[in-house]
Amino acid sequence: MPHPNLLDPGKTALAVVDIQEGFRNAIPDFAMIASYASTVVRGFQLLELPVFVTEQYPEGLGRTAEEVQFTLPDGFEAFEKTAFSSCDSELFLAKLNNLGIRQVVLCGLETHVCVNQTAHDLIDKGFQVHILIDVVGSRFDHDKRAGLDKMNSAGVISSSVEMVLFELMRDAKHEKFKEIQSLIK
Repeated sequence: MPHPNLLDPGKTALAVVDIQEGFRNAIPDFAMIASYASTVVRGFQLLELPVFVTEQYPEGLGRTAEEVQFTLPDGFEAFEKTAFSSCDSELFLAKLNNLGIRQVVLCGLETHVCVNQTAHDLIDKGFQVHILIDVVGSRFDHDKRAGLDKMNSAGVISSSVEMVLFELMRDAKHEKFKEIQSLIK
């Protein structure tokens, strides 16, 4: 039996928090973060695992970044919110619970605000949270580091895009291995 901190594809979903166009000029490495988010979204789709996307006040911050939108299926709807935590959306939590999700792979902006509050609320509601440290960002590096430190001290598990995708496959014999491998090379 695998270690409980390893992802179980039958219980795992991806949550992409607020990677929106309004942050493009404010967040250092925004293009890289959006690109990695696109990669992990495509990986989850190849593995046929659920993907959730939130948008913080889209009237002011714009829609989800183009890099991510291009990977989403037609008609995909993001959870719009004004609260910083995605968990303040009853529909977000209901969908996670209805799908039997127990582990959430989390990424997005800003690390120390919406991502941090979402992570803490998910843990409080009994979910295990894996943070993609290569797909988070804040305007200032000290805020990003503070957000990651606070989440880790609360039990959030640090991970990366490549780590998560290989962990979900568990074996090079996985039917999607070559497709996933081509995403990250």
